[in-house]
Amino acid sequence: MPRINLLPHREMRRERRKKDFVVLGVLTAILAALGCLLVALAIDNRIEEQRARNDFIRTENAKLDEQIKEIATLRAEIDALRARQAAVESLQTNRTIPVHLMDELVKHVPEGLYLKSMRQDERKVTLVGYAQSNDRVSELLRNLANNTPWLERPELVEIKAVQVGSGKANANDGGRRLYEFSLNALVRTNDAPAAAPAKVAGAPVAANPVR
Repeated sequence: MPRINLLPHREMRRERRKKDFVVLGVLTAILAALGCLLVALAIDNRIEEQRARNDFIRTENAKLDEQIKEIATLRAEIDALRARQAAVESLQTNRTIPVHLMDELVKHVPEGLYLKSMRQDERKVTLVGYAQSNDRVSELLRNLANNTPWLERPELVEIKAVQVGSGKANANDGGRRLYEFSLNALVRTNDAPAAAPAKVAGAPVAANPVR
């Protein structure tokens, strides 16, 4: 006797398809969630690696900053030591400047010219004296400008005729007519300002007094 299937096979097939679709959807959702989780983990890992790099860079920058500060401190100390050394050398040099100036003046003061005083104020040197003529003063200026390594840029400040050798400024009472002059020059040195003000006055400093 033939068998007749009275079950709603179409309905069952539809239900099975629905179940398969649901299962597939669930699997897809799970896979998508897993994919998102993996991506999130990868991103978090990258972020942590970048944070580690940033921390390393900040640490190294801090070390470099400390080294830079140490270098700056060392440079400041070196500059201070060099400044002190330069000051000591300048002081030692400037202490001998008056002696060298006296030697140079003895060499280069022409005959017929007499220096009454010499004053040094830092680099500026002022000479005051008497000369038999204007030519003697001009010769002194040339000597100071060209022949001495210790002085430069001599400049005549004043020159005037005076009577010396008598208590009265009168040419008829035995006085002698001379030219009183004053001039300035600069000490030739690389360590300006030079020595503290020094003054030599009263006694002659020239080897060739006026006769």
